[in-house]
Amino acid sequence: MQITLNGETHQLEEGQSVADLLEQLQLAGKRLAVEVNEEIIPKSRHTTQRLQANDRVEIVHAIGGG
Repeated sequence: MQITLNGETHQLEEGQSVADLLEQLQLAGKRLAVEVNEEIIPKSRHTTQRLQANDRVEIVHAIGGG
């Protein structure tokens, strides 16, 4: 299936979760925010939130500063 990831087309297998996508992108365990179709997905839902064809996913890395 096809999704839009940070503005670019990305291919995924059917039924993958947000956590699966993060693992595939080697981002698992990193500080980041994930938005699917303009809804922020809390980390507690990453394993249960299934991605669908044509979803729009944005991943933003959290950067500390001070």
